[in-house]
Amino acid sequence: MPIPDDVTGDEIDKDVRQELQSLPKGLAEDVARNLVMVAKLIDEDAEEAYGYSRVALRLASRVAAVREAAGFAAYATQRYSEALAEFRAARRMTGGVELWPVMADCERGLGRPERTLAMAGEPEVAKLDKAGQVEMRLVAAGARRDMGQLDAAIVTLQGPELASTSVQSWTARLRYAYADALLAAGREDEAREWFAKAVEADKDGTTDASDRLAEMDGVEFVDAMDLDDDTDATDGSGDAPEAKADAEPDEDADEDADEDEVTDGERDA
Repeated sequence: MPIPDDVTGDEIDKDVRQELQSLPKGLAEDVARNLVMVAKLIDEDAEEAYGYSRVALRLASRVAAVREAAGFAAYATQRYSEALAEFRAARRMTGGVELWPVMADCERGLGRPERTLAMAGEPEVAKLDKAGQVEMRLVAAGARRDMGQLDAAIVTLQGPELASTSVQSWTARLRYAYADALLAAGREDEAREWFAKAVEADKDGTTDASDRLAEMDGVEFVDAMDLDDDTDATDGSGDAPEAKADAEPDEDADEDADEDEVTDGERDA
């Protein structure tokens, strides 16, 4: 697959670069450039990122970072069985537990939420850092919802992390998942409160909490394409074309034109 000339491979994380030092220099550069492409594309074009990950995998399947990248690319394209296999391989190579939550989520993707819950009770969870433990909680709550256990999902998300006023990288997602579970359970007032709290913590727009909150408040969203169509229907000066002589004047037109415009800001947890 073609790689832009300005992608050198030096953009990768230093720990990954160190892993690649076990390879011949030319091969290491090729693998690094493909890994850079995976990272650049995985959010905007997951299928293309997956293609680059397969190239890297063919070149260096014995490098843990390559197996991990291949796993995330497969995960992003919902190839859950393949992703799980790659994550397991990476974990065998490193002995780490960082991939445990996403491995558990792969089990969800494969329609095996009971295995996800079993993994949530394994000793590996206690070895995760705080972010990993929160991620595991989100995945376990998602498994509960998959099984129709809404109340259990809500309880799973409760804890000191949810109650904390400190904002961490995972705070918005945790509050969002809690709000969504409350809404699914019909607890709308509480859901609205927690969507609002998610908005407060979501400075980077990682969730659509603001949209969900607006919907609950009855705000109607207007598609930008619809606005363009309306503009095209004018005579170029911004005024609507003259009505036909036999047409009755529309007394409601001004009211319609006053409607507010609101623009936009793993998967359930």
